[in-house]
Amino acid sequence: MVASNSAVVLIVEDEPLIRFNILDVLEDVGHVALEAANADEAMVVLKSRQDVDILFTDVNMAGSMDGIQLAKRVRAMRPNIGIIITSGMVRLDPMALPANAAFLPKPYMHDTLITTIDSLMT
Repeated sequence: MVASNSAVVLIVEDEPLIRFNILDVLEDVGHVALEAANADEAMVVLKSRQDVDILFTDVNMAGSMDGIQLAKRVRAMRPNIGIIITSGMVRLDPMALPANAAFLPKPYMHDTLITTIDSLMT
């Protein structure tokens, strides 16, 4: 599968193996993948990079905020960024998400993630 639009995606995931796997998948289809192990690292990346198109974050993470709090902060900072929230522990109602956001329950297929990124880029 090849991404229809190349995007800069910030992956925020505290499990290194999951984070590295997603990074490889996204780069293999033509996206630029950045990584952060928690929300605090993600905020540092977002302050230094204005070209991030998509935030892909897990809900449950150690640190000063979880993925939902991170998504809200990012939405306030950058209203145009696409946001994908994922979790295997909680289920979020997609209808309750803000515009240009999606929820992917774990486990998800890589093709579903790529398709979701593409849909948020259009």
